[in-house]
Amino acid sequence: MTTPISKAMAERVARAHGCVRCGEYSYKKVKIVEATPEAAAQFKEAWHALLRCGVCGAESELGLDEEGEVLYAN
Repeated sequence: MTTPISKAMAERVARAHGCVRCGEYSYKKVKIVEATPEAAAQFKEAWHALLRCGVCGAESELGLDEEGEVLYAN
């Protein structure tokens, strides 16, 4: 089993993911929280990112696993 990435690293991975609407990498707000037990069991998610685009204002979510891979983006 691998050591999960830190919260700071999860934020860096989330900021490196383009906006799902406009594709820009500029975020006005990024919030990283630990995954809920349900999401951890169902998706193997370690971190959950809530993002607000600084260009188009779109709100999106990212699920990150223990290695920092993006599981889903919507």
